[in-house]
Amino acid sequence: MPRIPSLDLARPSRQHWLGYILLVPAVLLVALIIVYPLIVSLDLSFQQVKLARLDAPRKAFTLANYERLFSSRDFWMACWVTLKLTVIVTSACLVMGLGTALLVNNRFKGRNLARLAVALPWAVPEVIATVIFAWIFDSSFGLMNWLFIRLGLANGMINWFSDPTAAFWVVAITMIWKGYPFVSIMALAGLQSIPSDFYSAAKVDGANAFQRFRYITLPSLMPVLGVTLVLVVLWVFRDFSIVKVLTDGGPLKATQTLSIMTYNEAFGFFNFGYASAIGIVTLIICVATSLLMLGRETKSMY
Repeated sequence: MPRIPSLDLARPSRQHWLGYILLVPAVLLVALIIVYPLIVSLDLSFQQVKLARLDAPRKAFTLANYERLFSSRDFWMACWVTLKLTVIVTSACLVMGLGTALLVNNRFKGRNLARLAVALPWAVPEVIATVIFAWIFDSSFGLMNWLFIRLGLANGMINWFSDPTAAFWVVAITMIWKGYPFVSIMALAGLQSIPSDFYSAAKVDGANAFQRFRYITLPSLMPVLGVTLVLVVLWVFRDFSIVKVLTDGGPLKATQTLSIMTYNEAFGFFNFGYASAIGIVTLIICVATSLLMLGRETKSMY
């Protein structure tokens, strides 16, 4: 019988095959968990499907879901609410996270305890943090109402979740409290990597604190902050649990984001085809935003 040549992975010319073989399980897992559901969702978005079943025959191809979507006032309102939340929460997280990182980066007594306190909100599960803020803003016995009355800012109990503007800001404040520690942790890691010789040389040249921050700290942190901002934007854009537990998209859909709208259409009205179309559009927006932000960050680095 003819000998079958063995695949000697130890040979230098074939060592790269070992890497490919080791990657196969991970690639198959990613394809099963991410790629396959994405293909199914894309296919459902071109069908009029009420209840999705894998064994059901495929329905006729149609663009009705996308035509309904782009002509829907609720969709554009959800886009506007999502955009407002993303801009407000990301900006506030950046300012608070960078500020706290600069604070705990200094040497002072109790610095380790302060760093723990800064990172604590990030360690709290989202649902638990949301329940805490739901109690804080409760209209009957909430801490915020008591504080407003004691300070003379209100004459009576405020129903935070009945007013569209108030409900929106409750959601935004909860997201800011939950999200800024991540920015702080990432910025602190970036600050720790900046050589102290840069600041010593700047002091010798007569640079004040603001000039050192502008010409040394910020440029050195830009790669870290760029990636961090992309992650925060994607987190706010797709976050579901905070809005769901606090307001469920109300009142008057003032806090209905794209993720809440997708959930309601799929599991509230069982319009799986329409919900898939919303999800595909949301995915495209997220990918385009990420590529735009990462592209600008890459250009700024060079």
